[in-house]
Amino acid sequence: MPTIQVPGGTLNYEDTAEAGLPPLVLSNSLGTNLSLWDPQLPALRERFRVVRYDSRGHGGSSTPEGPYSMTDLAGDVVALLDALGIDKAHFVGISVGGLTGQYLAVEHPERVDRLVVANTAPRIGRPEAWHERAQTVADSGLGAIAEGVVAKWLTPGFAARHPEALRELTEMFLGTDDAGYAATCHALAAGDVRDRIAGITAPTLAIGASGDLPTPPTATRSIAEAVPGARYVELDAAHISNREAVEEFTAAVLDFCS
Repeated sequence: MPTIQVPGGTLNYEDTAEAGLPPLVLSNSLGTNLSLWDPQLPALRERFRVVRYDSRGHGGSSTPEGPYSMTDLAGDVVALLDALGIDKAHFVGISVGGLTGQYLAVEHPERVDRLVVANTAPRIGRPEAWHERAQTVADSGLGAIAEGVVAKWLTPGFAARHPEALRELTEMFLGTDDAGYAATCHALAAGDVRDRIAGITAPTLAIGASGDLPTPPTATRSIAEAVPGARYVELDAAHISNREAVEEFTAAVLDFCS
């Protein structure tokens, strides 16, 4: 896959490059990569030029020296758009990708057409918990936390019925660079746009999930309550809702961005 240069390294991306279609950027969650969006790609590319990328320290992207900030992660999206000659795009992000989207819409409003943020919040978790997780990964690697983290990505019933889905996500998680994961944890520790998202001007959709433990639906709903005119949709899923409620997630994005 092609790469672009960003401060400190390179960003791996995929561009369907359909001429004449509006661009839509997909941003992955912590501990995954651009393949997280495989279930959505066939339907989305019928209506959009889909650009998906591995966030820094993930997948095929390089791992700049950390810690990172959410401003860094939003800046990477701007660099990607610039490299592809895209002035403005729809943006869809899940978990830390959703927080990246909020930062992008706040700090670079001219680059966002419509904003979809899923399984996220204006501030995710407690700073001290992220710092502790980063230290655990730095000391012992992602294997030390994989089971506990990935177990929260799917509801127990869905994971039991679809062990292949749990296995794929676990492999994706363990394939993430330890240092990149830890550096992103520090970005999440400091990330907080609660007092800024009321200024978001892009039409916004927040997608929550009833079984989401890392970002409970009340946290995701708070985005829709703060952003003027925003909508909220809640799915029957856990934290990685685009993999558990594939059709419903895809339909929500298509309906909002088309």
